[in-house]
Amino acid sequence: MYVAVKGGEAAIDAAHAWLAEERRGDPSVPEIGLDQIREQLGLAVDRVMAEASLHDPDLAALALKQAQGDVIEAVFLLRAYRTTLPRFAGSLPVDTAKMAVERRISATFKDLPGGQILGPTYDYTHRLLDFALAAEGCEVPAVPKAKPGEGAMPRVLELLAGEGLMEREVPPTDETGPVPDLTREPLSFPAGRPLRLQAMARGDEGFLLALGYSTQRGYGRNHPFAGEIRQGEVSVEVEVPELGFAIDIGDIVLTECQSVNQFKGDATRPAQFTRGYGLVFGRGERKAMAMALVDRALRAEELGEAVQGPAQDEEFVLSHADNVEASGFVQHLKLPHYVDFQAELQLVRALRAKALKEAAE
Repeated sequence: MYVAVKGGEAAIDAAHAWLAEERRGDPSVPEIGLDQIREQLGLAVDRVMAEASLHDPDLAALALKQAQGDVIEAVFLLRAYRTTLPRFAGSLPVDTAKMAVERRISATFKDLPGGQILGPTYDYTHRLLDFALAAEGCEVPAVPKAKPGEGAMPRVLELLAGEGLMEREVPPTDETGPVPDLTREPLSFPAGRPLRLQAMARGDEGFLLALGYSTQRGYGRNHPFAGEIRQGEVSVEVEVPELGFAIDIGDIVLTECQSVNQFKGDATRPAQFTRGYGLVFGRGERKAMAMALVDRALRAEELGEAVQGPAQDEEFVLSHADNVEASGFVQHLKLPHYVDFQAELQLVRALRAKALKEAAE
């Protein structure tokens, strides 16, 4: 990873001081607090946590404040801090079927067991600027409270699986061992689906969104149905060897998307629906949907489909999804390259002189 080189200590100190002044802004304006960022810029906080692979709203808010709202810089700061933390244990797989749902929708079935829950969403707003928000002490409207739902909320795709119309996902024999950890081991190819999903879960939302969109436009023939999107709190459990059982260490908010895609079948498998999957920290519905699109696109070879677009190329997707790495490599162009450029400058001058000489002859 490329970081800024040191040199000209006085100039760097002055640049840091100027940056602090710019970050603070007009001193007559009250300074924004971390609690305000956490509570009122929650979607930005969620994105930083997801792409930094660290679930801590307070630290994500601090990173956003320090980075002046630059999400990628905030992700970089939080990832760097993450490397200093000890690891005590690995959690058990979270069970999103037991999620305390605050939003749950499906584009495939209107009437679902447990019902559709719209939840807090921008989907039905008119996208008009609300100037009332610019007023001091803007009142928040009262939210009508629904009665707690009764009964379970089964996964929508399991309804199709019950009829044999949805693929049953069984890990390949070479993926039944320990799940690789991208935060501790470098990415390697070929990458199994668990590693691909990890890379995309912390990948750049904009990059995945563009790739997902490309598959819908024909670069991968991937135009699915949103089988189910659910958002809410799930409990995180850790097994304690000394106790012999798992304990609940807290709750986190997750967004999960499962897409429904067609599959014409082959010599060994009948025509059926296949899945694309996305899961991210916080309220990241757009990211989860884009992730599900790309996940399904990356299964092309597994399902015997032609690889026709960049979203179906595992190495292309995973090598470029990390915004911290991408940002570092692009921004390293700002670092001194004086010797390299002088060498190229001399080469171009020599080539031009040679061409002029040959033309004169």
